[in-house]
Amino acid sequence: MVMASVIQKIIPHYSLARWLLCSGSLRWYQHPTEEQLRILAGKQRGKSKKDRKYNGHIENKPLTIPKDIDLHLETKSVTERDTIALHYFPEYQWLVDFTVAATVVYVVTEAYYSYVKPSQEMNISVVWCLLVLAFAVKVLFSLTTHYFKVEDGGERSVCVTFGFFFFVKAMAILIVTENYLEFGLESGFSNFSESAMQFLEKQGLESQGPVSKLTFKLFLAVLCSLIGAFLTFPGLRLAQMHLDALNLATEKITQTLLHINFLAPLFMVLLWVKPIAKDYIMNPPLGKESIPLMSEDTFDTVRLWVIILLCALRLAMMRHHLQAYLNLAQKSVDQMKKEAGRISMVDLQKMVARVFYYLCVIALQYVAPLVMLLHTTLLLKTLGNYSWGIYPELNSDTPVESSLLPSSVYSESPPADGKMKVTVVQITMALGSLKNIFTPLLFRGLLSFLTWWIAACLFSTSLFGLFYHQYLTVA
Repeated sequence: MVMASVIQKIIPHYSLARWLLCSGSLRWYQHPTEEQLRILAGKQRGKSKKDRKYNGHIENKPLTIPKDIDLHLETKSVTERDTIALHYFPEYQWLVDFTVAATVVYVVTEAYYSYVKPSQEMNISVVWCLLVLAFAVKVLFSLTTHYFKVEDGGERSVCVTFGFFFFVKAMAILIVTENYLEFGLESGFSNFSESAMQFLEKQGLESQGPVSKLTFKLFLAVLCSLIGAFLTFPGLRLAQMHLDALNLATEKITQTLLHINFLAPLFMVLLWVKPIAKDYIMNPPLGKESIPLMSEDTFDTVRLWVIILLCALRLAMMRHHLQAYLNLAQKSVDQMKKEAGRISMVDLQKMVARVFYYLCVIALQYVAPLVMLLHTTLLLKTLGNYSWGIYPELNSDTPVESSLLPSSVYSESPPADGKMKVTVVQITMALGSLKNIFTPLLFRGLLSFLTWWIAACLFSTSLFGLFYHQYLTVA
């Protein structure tokens, strides 16, 4: 509640979302006015119908100009007033600012848990991270539904095709043994099934388990296909912005950071490939022997830090990509000049203005996958019972014991005024038993797989987009 009040009071004055767009580093291209186009085309507004017809304008026909007109667009810095007309700006601002607030809550909670070490308190940062993921998925779902509403374009077919592709890919990944992809899904699911069966037996119920392994993996595959479909166009757009940003970059360090930023999802994917992560990072071969550089717990911590640092790099390179997108307006005009024929003034103005008005849509496609990666990693650390220290201490899971409930609760009949307390204790015991079912081992396997899958989908779509914009578009 405190952070919710802080969001309500501070965001109208200090907003990271507005600062990323309106700090003065982004410049957008203004569409030319009708008078400017008339002057460039050598036409003047006639006072009579005869003059307007002579200049190429009929009453019901829009005024057209040559496509090879010598047009140079004027630029202007993005201001807060300009963002009012942008599509999806409220959703963009809410997602970014709420993510900042949730991250602050997470940092404060982690600091509190590291010093106080409470045992029976609920970690409130988990709720905030889940809310961030819910908002990010909602935004991506809303953007994807717009592609399905387009009748003439092929966006709907692209989403459906990639959705089926990622479903097949997820089914193939889920049958790969732990010797190659080390998620811990098998051990986590086995632990979950055994704990659930023990819980049901204590309740006097007979069961073979809450769900079969085939159903569990089928559900995961469907979820993965939806995530892949949502990340299709963000990945394709990232590839185009990456190519344009490389053409704009003049410094070597900027070009290097852009390449690292594009390959960041690949680095995340390789962190869970056991032959690479364990054989060449943890135990690199030196001659005929292999020297262990770090323990498994240390490697798990380093893996978390690498993902967070790569997410920070992606956020730092956001303006380079957005400016590359805004430059598409001038790029479209330059491409138009190479064509023959005429174009109406209204179509030319729409072609230029459309780029800026969809800036926040592009920003959401850039930020939402980043937010999902970051907070899935934070959930993996918290629910997976990892540590932020490079040399973490051994964390022992202390399951809730049934001895927490006094035997008198069951042996003696409580008085009427004490029935409420007994009910509260019984509910607490039931919630404590759920902790024994949903163990850190299960969350490690599930969240490791989801983090890996988000990075894999983003890299697959961006790699396909790179191939498409680099070769197929030119051809």
